[in-house]
Amino acid sequence: MEAKCIGSDGTISNISISELVFGRDYNETLVHQIITAYMSNARRGTRAQKGRSDIAKSTHKVWRQKGTGRARVGAASNPLWRGGGRIFPSNPEENFSHKVNRKMYRAGISAILSRLFSENRLHIIEEFVVNTPKTKEFVSKLQTLNLTNVLIITEKIEANLYLSSRNVPAVSVIERTQIDPVSLIRYNHVLISREAAVKLEESLK
Repeated sequence: MEAKCIGSDGTISNISISELVFGRDYNETLVHQIITAYMSNARRGTRAQKGRSDIAKSTHKVWRQKGTGRARVGAASNPLWRGGGRIFPSNPEENFSHKVNRKMYRAGISAILSRLFSENRLHIIEEFVVNTPKTKEFVSKLQTLNLTNVLIITEKIEANLYLSSRNVPAVSVIERTQIDPVSLIRYNHVLISREAAVKLEESLK
């Protein structure tokens, strides 16, 4: 299949791209699965609650077993009592990770890229180069392309590109190897260099 590529001088030419990566049918269930797995794997177990054995209360039986007319009860650390321990407490060692097969992950990324391409939200450029580390020049190039809220994907981030883009809101610049499903769907547009697109096709086939 063919796609339009924006040249360094603004001219548009047609290039050939892989239909397996940019022309795949959208699988909403698969995309939801890989996004959920990605966010879960980034989650850290930083919360902790006290269980029954962690409560600093006396283990003395609150009242005798029989004869009071009340329900039997043991220690005051009973989870049913106020101030007692949790029945199933959270702990920092809790594992939130989800496993996703490599083939499923590649198919999910390809489905997202295909959806972006079909909606004209994925743009391919010959190369995105900034000559000086000036934010003004970077913003001017984006205005020339008429793009806002954009994710820029390059094969390698040069120093000038990084320095000129880091203070621009709603814009992110990443390398091809840093692509993730959440970043792809977060922005309104995705601008990818031709070299990165070719290497991306090779890695997702």
